[in-house]
Amino acid sequence: MDIRQIRYFLAVAEEGQFTAAARKLNMAQPPLSQQIKLLESELGVKLFERGPRRIALTDAGKLFRIRALQIAELTDSARQEMKDFRNGISGTLHIGTVSSSAKLLLSPGLRKFHHTYRNVRLSIHEGNTFQMLDMLENRLIELAIVRTPFSDTHMEAIYMDPEPMAASTSAQIDGNTSDMELTDLKNRPLIIYRRFESLIRETCEGAGFEPDIFCLNDDARTSLQWAAAGYGTAITPMSAARISGNDLSIRKISSEALSTRLAIIWRRDRYLSALGRHLVNCLQQC
Repeated sequence: MDIRQIRYFLAVAEEGQFTAAARKLNMAQPPLSQQIKLLESELGVKLFERGPRRIALTDAGKLFRIRALQIAELTDSARQEMKDFRNGISGTLHIGTVSSSAKLLLSPGLRKFHHTYRNVRLSIHEGNTFQMLDMLENRLIELAIVRTPFSDTHMEAIYMDPEPMAASTSAQIDGNTSDMELTDLKNRPLIIYRRFESLIRETCEGAGFEPDIFCLNDDARTSLQWAAAGYGTAITPMSAARISGNDLSIRKISSEALSTRLAIIWRRDRYLSALGRHLVNCLQQC
């Protein structure tokens, strides 16, 4: 088995026809069919179910396609790495980030990465955690910085230290900045980022009260803006609250259960480029 056969297999799997795949590969169909038969013989499994018009992957073929994609991406990355080594590392690294990731994204780790790889450009895509997962799935970004909770079933993940949640209220209404107990949230109108709803409800109910959720939204920044306008108390990660401005009274909530973590993630079934690995290593050391 060699990389050429793997690329032949991927072309056939993508096109669903030997004729179309051969056309895409700029080769005749009989040699392509022969190479696939040789590959199946070497692996000892049937990769395709041949039909009169279309062919389909067998279960073995579906499993092999995952590995074949990884091998092809690894080969392309290795070739690119050698080119970078010869010419000096350059290019653009596409990463995704949630709005509350400034603590990590603007850390000394990123400055170290930029100092080491000055010819590398960053393309930053912002959105919520679910949008980042979707962009990873569609290969629009290579890695992402997201917040827990999220499903990491298909992801490699490096988790940062737990971060407390903060209660932020308009400074004109409440000038207190000391830490607060979870039960101090009782009877306060809460403004929360929708993806934290389950965590907040479960934690509050565990403390013996039902939270008064006044407003649900899809961004921590929105929660803080509404709190600054005097509509209630925003519950956000502490780092998000600290960069929001001076018009809020920010209080740490003393509850280990009510916490979140930043995580650097990438698809487990896809190869992470050298640039991606370097960035992850730099951020991990901050």
